[in-house]
Amino acid sequence: MKLKYDANGLIPAIAQDAETGQVLMVAWMNQKALDLTRQTGQAHFWSRSRQTMWRKGETSGNVLTVREIWVDCDADTLLLQVEAAGPACHTGETSCFFRKLED
Repeated sequence: MKLKYDANGLIPAIAQDAETGQVLMVAWMNQKALDLTRQTGQAHFWSRSRQTMWRKGETSGNVLTVREIWVDCDADTLLLQVEAAGPACHTGETSCFFRKLED
């Protein structure tokens, strides 16, 4: 399957708890991040702000162990079903999606 990366060579990757279905975070992957994720079984991403590769949990210890990787119908978004070793959000929240947008 040929993935559709954007003009910067990136594809969005959604990390979802494999047991609960809760969306934990969204990040970006390039081909190298995807390759490292598949090789190691731990989620690796590309930081657009720092312009560098990073492994989730490399400083916090809250790694995301990847069980499966799914591709959407357009092949332009990845869904990582993961086991989280602690909070996924850098704020300490379980998920990065802990705030509701109010009117």
